[in-house]
Amino acid sequence: MSEQTKAPEQELEQEQTQAEAEVVEAQAEQQTQEEQAENAGELSPEEEIAGLYAELEAAKQTIDSQKDSVVRAAAELENVRRRAAQDVEKAHKFALEKFSNELLPVIDNLERAIEFSDKENETLKPVLEGIDMTIKTFADALAKFGVEAVNPQGETFNPELHQAMSIQPSNDVSPNTVLAVMQKGYTLNGRLLRPAMVMVSKAAE
Repeated sequence: MSEQTKAPEQELEQEQTQAEAEVVEAQAEQQTQEEQAENAGELSPEEEIAGLYAELEAAKQTIDSQKDSVVRAAAELENVRRRAAQDVEKAHKFALEKFSNELLPVIDNLERAIEFSDKENETLKPVLEGIDMTIKTFADALAKFGVEAVNPQGETFNPELHQAMSIQPSNDVSPNTVLAVMQKGYTLNGRLLRPAMVMVSKAAE
C-alpha cells in the first residue's frame, strides 16, 4: 500500500478517535453535573431536623386553630340553646299576658261595686258579701297563674310599679309616700301588666 493511501486512512482514524474522546468528555461532564445537582438537593441532618420541626410547628398551629374553631362553635351552639330555652320559658310564663289584661277591668268593676255601695243597707249586705267572695275567688284563680295585685297603700312610690296621678302635700307621712290607690296594679310572674294608679305625698309648704 502506498504512502498516499495510508495518509487519508490515518487522518480518518484520528478524527474518529477525537470524536470518541469528545463524546466521553461530554458524558463525563453530564455525569458531573447530575452528581452536583443530586448533591445540591441533599440536606444535612441539621437541616432535615430543622425542616421537620418547622413542619411540626405548622401542624400544631393548624390543630390549635381548629381547636379554637370547635370551641367557638360549641359556645355558639350553647348560646343558641340557652336563648331558645329562655324564649320557651318566657312563652310559658307570659302566654296569658293578653288574656290577663282583659280580665283586670272585671276585677276593677267588682271592687268599685263594693267601694261605692251603701254598706249600711242590710238589704245589700248579702249581695256585697257575694261580690266580695267572687273577687277573692277571682284573685285566687289569677294567682295560680302568676297574676298578683300591686296595692301599694302607705308604701314608698316606685316608678317601676306605680303611676302617679296626683301629688298631695302632707305632714303625716314622709314625702314620696303613696297616700291613696286609685286603681290597683297587677304583675304576671314578676312582669308588670298594669301600674298602680296612685296619689303621692310631698312635703307640706
